[in-house]
Amino acid sequence: MSSDGLNELKQALPPLAASRLQSLRLNDGVAALVLDVTGLDGLERDRLEVAVKDALRNAEGVDEVRVAMMGEKRTRRIIAVGSGKGGVGKSTLSANLAVALARAGRKVGLVDADIYGPSQARLMATEDKKPQATEDKKLLPVPSAWGVPVLSMAHLVKPGQAIAWRGPMAGNALSQLIDADWGDAEILIVDLPPGTGDVQLTMLQRFKPAGALIVSTPQDLALMDATRAMGLFEQGDVPVIGIVENMAGYACPHCGEASDPFGSGGAEAAAKSMGHAFLGRVPLDLEIRQSSDSGSPLAARDGPQAQVFGAIARRLATWLDNQPGGERGEAAT
Repeated sequence: MSSDGLNELKQALPPLAASRLQSLRLNDGVAALVLDVTGLDGLERDRLEVAVKDALRNAEGVDEVRVAMMGEKRTRRIIAVGSGKGGVGKSTLSANLAVALARAGRKVGLVDADIYGPSQARLMATEDKKPQATEDKKLLPVPSAWGVPVLSMAHLVKPGQAIAWRGPMAGNALSQLIDADWGDAEILIVDLPPGTGDVQLTMLQRFKPAGALIVSTPQDLALMDATRAMGLFEQGDVPVIGIVENMAGYACPHCGEASDPFGSGGAEAAAKSMGHAFLGRVPLDLEIRQSSDSGSPLAARDGPQAQVFGAIARRLATWLDNQPGGERGEAAT
């Protein structure tokens, strides 16, 4: 086939295929392509092959399209961070967990799936940034100073704008965030909204997580709600990695006296009774609150509170490393 004919075939390719094209030949009506699919999961590869065949099957001189794919598959695992109720510090834990994993050498991205009350843009000091898009219209996550790319509805709407969407729109927004071009990220920490609503159901149906981490404060009411959140993940056949007890103990900055305004040990006892791991306690600490408000995660520093988040991150990393083959929880993009 002439070079002009091959150029016409190349121009007919979808943008993603054209950018990954290694070779293209046409002999006896058979168009044979070699694509570099490094970093694409199984579903992405399937979609790419279908798109290429659809684009070329009716081209002049083409009777058959054959696609060969080269490159290693990258498994990207989703970790859902959930809670039964709001106000338990789930977003702060998610941000610090992502930063602690990055400090430990893991390639991690952070998704703010709290569509109606996004906070990760503030927590990760990226409020003034807007995501760009790839040629195939996928969002490019916003880089942060902590080595963790992040995407949030706060990056897509005007500051302070209320998001009044019904369930399907919220589900589509979640898909847009998770379907983004996360590059070489191997782990996505997904900060879910509180409760067991539409966003959680969309997560289970479209993007089955590798596992779920549950955050609760020690008091009984919060633990009751956390139990419902765990039940939802279990019904969706998503393993509960464990429970984190937040706001567990308070040391007076003036006298040093320790107290437990929300009780103590409730989450650990609940985890034991339900057969789940207890991943650690995060204290009610003024420094954590101040660092969150200023967009400077404590996990990026050294000190006792950073060690708390680092220990939880290590337990999560160990759990991931012990999963067979890393096949569960691939991001279906």
